[in-house]
Amino acid sequence: MTLVLDDLSKWKLDPLVAVSPQLRLILRSRIIRNDLKPASRLSEPELAREYHVSRQPVREAFITLMNEGLLEIRPQRGTFVKLIDYDAVLNGRFVREAVEADIVKRLADTPPDGLVKDLRTQLDAQKAVGARDPAKFIELDERFHHTLADAAGVGKAWSILDAIKTQMDRVRFLTFEEFPVAKLIDQHTAIVDAIEQQHVAGAEVAMRTHLMEILSSLPKVQALYPAYFDGSAQTIPDPKP
Repeated sequence: MTLVLDDLSKWKLDPLVAVSPQLRLILRSRIIRNDLKPASRLSEPELAREYHVSRQPVREAFITLMNEGLLEIRPQRGTFVKLIDYDAVLNGRFVREAVEADIVKRLADTPPDGLVKDLRTQLDAQKAVGARDPAKFIELDERFHHTLADAAGVGKAWSILDAIKTQMDRVRFLTFEEFPVAKLIDQHTAIVDAIEQQHVAGAEVAMRTHLMEILSSLPKVQALYPAYFDGSAQTIPDPKP
């Protein structure tokens, strides 16, 4: 589950639900959205006060996020947001492309009833938001891809991808303007068109083309924010399907 809110300060912890997992979702989203920037130090007592909880659930959330590769706990020094792992961005994108290309091939082979209509409605919502609200557009983008996974009967696979693509998501939020929103919507439209036309090969190519888009933006993002990345730029694949 990914938490995406327009204003995380409005998020209220549910007293009937375990606190630590809720804090993990909030902090994870703040890291992905770069509200908590790479290399910044996090204070356990300050976060406990901010969310009106004891320090124990904050400590538990820290440990979970450390295991997810988002935090680094340095003995006697504190807890820090990890730098964006350049290699993990490329690997996460590679895995995501492999999985989602197979998903759209299945859907194009036998489109479920109502799927194309649902996706067209989502495309209209994406166009209405455009580039004016990065957080909202990325939320709609997540919904689009999650809908495809659910429709293919592999919703649980999306949960696995959600963890794998974390570093990729940090890059998307870091410099949203580097991602051509109109082009992304056109790519989403090409995917839906191929599914509607039951063009299996076309659906695969459309999805691979879409998920290779980040390969064009990643070097630019790293050049703009070199201090936010762990590791130098690697040789990346030619962004062509």
